[in-house]
Amino acid sequence: MLNQEPPLSHYSTLPYAYGAPSAQARLKSEPADFQVEETIAFSLSGEGEHLWLWVEKQGENTDWVAQQLAKWAGIRLRDIGFAGLKDRHGITRQWFSLYLPGRDNPDVSQFQFESIRILQQTRHQRKLQTGGLSGNRFILTLRDVTGDQADTEQRLKQIQTQGVPNYFGEQRFGRNEQNLVMAQGLFNGELTRLRPAQRGLYISAARSFLFNEILAERVRQQAWNQAWSGDVFQLEGSDKWFVDDGSTELVARVNELDIHPTGALVGAGELATQQNALKLEAQVLSKHQAWCQALADLGLKQERRALRVLPKNLSWLWSDKQTLEVCFDLAPGRYATVLMRELMANHTV
Repeated sequence: MLNQEPPLSHYSTLPYAYGAPSAQARLKSEPADFQVEETIAFSLSGEGEHLWLWVEKQGENTDWVAQQLAKWAGIRLRDIGFAGLKDRHGITRQWFSLYLPGRDNPDVSQFQFESIRILQQTRHQRKLQTGGLSGNRFILTLRDVTGDQADTEQRLKQIQTQGVPNYFGEQRFGRNEQNLVMAQGLFNGELTRLRPAQRGLYISAARSFLFNEILAERVRQQAWNQAWSGDVFQLEGSDKWFVDDGSTELVARVNELDIHPTGALVGAGELATQQNALKLEAQVLSKHQAWCQALADLGLKQERRALRVLPKNLSWLWSDKQTLEVCFDLAPGRYATVLMRELMANHTV
């Protein structure tokens, strides 16, 4: 049997980049306080076999909305495409695609839900694939803000210019981090009848936990946003990465936010890092060898993820001393909760 992994509540113990914040606030006091809007980097053609719908939902999860769209259009759920799951709490706007070869568009007037609105529809040649976004726009309203306003302003400016550690957010791990418990059961061979989506969720949670542990150690050593010898770097706005080649300009490129140091997404094969960066990753992962081996045995490949994330177009406005609106864009796979964690000690209802 594999060693028991990991301690619960690991997310709450992750170190902060700018020290633990003292300010507190209420988020999601009402649906409009949490707004998310998908952005895509291409234009829709207006013709093709796929009907793309721009949908606003409130209080509903993405999977449930996809099911209702499939019933309305009379198609299989597998013929519905969406780029990612969106929080059910708040107001979110996202794209769905419906595969309708040789068929007219369904009658929008027959799609009647108070919590869902179809804002726009257009045709396109391709299905919307998971991850097929350029990013997400967040508009968050924090109410009953307490604490030193000057300190909050300083943190916002630091986040604006230096970013935050690119942790996987707490939602990746499920309620009470049960996805990690389930991952342990999977690795132990105790869960043999999982749906593919469930299985993938638990595997991703375990891999994300290991990445967070590596990043946490870099934060403790104040090296999450600095170039170390032997680092593997990722280009800003790209998934491409390359190993430290000894170039003297790498440090400057990291400082200029052109490239970012990365951490391991564990899989089969050797870690890509070298020298000091390899030493740190190997030391962290040595505490979790059972999980590393399990992930390798599942056939996952070694991948990399940037250690920091810089929000785009970050702005904020105080409507009064206790109400703060924060707006920013994040690339896919990055978490608004991670940014808010650096800003407020408690930002939940």
